[in-house]
Amino acid sequence: MNQLTKRSENYSKWYNEIVIKSGLAEFSGIRGFMIIKPYGYSLWDRLKTVLDDMLKLTGHQNVYFPLLIPKSAFLKEKEHIKIFSEGCAIVTHSKLKKNKDRNELVIDPESKLQEELVIRPTSESIIWSTYKRWIQSYRDLPILFNQWGNAIRWEMRTRLFLRTTEFLWQEGHTAHSTEKEAKEEALKILNIYTNFSEKFMAIPVLQGIKPYMDKFSGSEKTYCIEALMQDGKALQIATSHFLGQNFSKAFDVKFTNFNGKKEYAWATSWGVSTRLIGGLIMSHSDDKGLILPPRVAPIQIVIIPIYYNKKYYIINEIAKKILDILKKEKIRVKYDDRTILTPGWKFHEYEMKGIPIRISIGKNEIQNEKVEIFRRDTYEKMFISWKNLKNLIPKLLDDIQKSIYKKALHRTEKLIIKSDHYNDFKNQINHSGGFIFAHWDGKKNTSKKIQEETEATIRCIPMMDDNEKEKGKCIYSGNPSLQRVVFSKSY
Repeated sequence: MNQLTKRSENYSKWYNEIVIKSGLAEFSGIRGFMIIKPYGYSLWDRLKTVLDDMLKLTGHQNVYFPLLIPKSAFLKEKEHIKIFSEGCAIVTHSKLKKNKDRNELVIDPESKLQEELVIRPTSESIIWSTYKRWIQSYRDLPILFNQWGNAIRWEMRTRLFLRTTEFLWQEGHTAHSTEKEAKEEALKILNIYTNFSEKFMAIPVLQGIKPYMDKFSGSEKTYCIEALMQDGKALQIATSHFLGQNFSKAFDVKFTNFNGKKEYAWATSWGVSTRLIGGLIMSHSDDKGLILPPRVAPIQIVIIPIYYNKKYYIINEIAKKILDILKKEKIRVKYDDRTILTPGWKFHEYEMKGIPIRISIGKNEIQNEKVEIFRRDTYEKMFISWKNLKNLIPKLLDDIQKSIYKKALHRTEKLIIKSDHYNDFKNQINHSGGFIFAHWDGKKNTSKKIQEETEATIRCIPMMDDNEKEKGKCIYSGNPSLQRVVFSKSY
């Protein structure tokens, strides 16, 4: 199997190669659309399962709303469409017909829809037009819904998983009777995402609030978590939006409160997408392939037999005993007993796929009643009695999970820097990247100038108490600033 381009030589090329060679996804031939292969989808499935359980534990229920949204509903929230109208796809006709002269299929003009349908870029509009029917009284609230599906947002510059025209995601949409409850919901979800990212994906994140010019269209406030990738660029992992009453007013969603008075419902929306897989790749992987944290790895352990003198039976017998032991411990394990591939080929394949632990069984292991254990994250090997695997493996998986997180945390902490001088700021951005905490005067034009000169954007305003905020002068304009914001180049 071909080796990967080194990260130090061409990070972008390394990323694309690792996605394809590890079997996660490939290009579809349609610009902006990818094919997620079985291994890639099993990883997405694992991420879905973990996060879905976390959301259900907090009272959220799964629903599904249509992919197509009536144009009239889509246009109702004016701030919302300012951004999403630029990249949306629209269905205008329902039928093709054969052109006899050209011997080809063309749009049948008689099949023009009475109302055009927008292919969802996000579902607030169709969901809130439905909530108008469902919400009448405070007794109908809160509504805590989550949807797993796909969305279309036309992209000019695309990259597998990180930025595609079609992507898979989850989007939460909640309705509440009070402003306080809706704000608490938005922050609760932010903390769920943070826990999910750090405890399961082993990606340390920074919580913050998007500046006013970057908040979700139609929201009052957008919360986010940002992570640093190995090349020092930031990746937005998740967002959670406090929508206020913007959508309930746009769709006239009123309820009778506890005092018998009519008022508009309060709302939130929030989501993560298949971009998470891109984050996993760029946070942990190396020049030999993927490195996956055990808690989200579709396969935690692979067992590889090393046959000798055609003595398949003895090795298979022990391997299947180990397989049963590990499965009883709820460990996701695979036994690769294919005889058409050499053990060396399989070693390389599973290193590329990022399987956390490899167990090898050959002649020496049979004679010594031991197996070889290989750690993908550190390349360490150890030999232990296969009878001790039940006690060792869960602890080893936990150690690998913690080790991967510590490595990512250490790298991130080294790249968190305060800067008070613009020349130093530019030097840091161009050479090491990272999260740069610097003062900003709050003006959109200032952030635009900084982006034009450095490619760095304001990733978030850190969430902190008033007594933690530090007054100063804007790094670019010299105007007064109430607190530092986080700048970084980003994906």
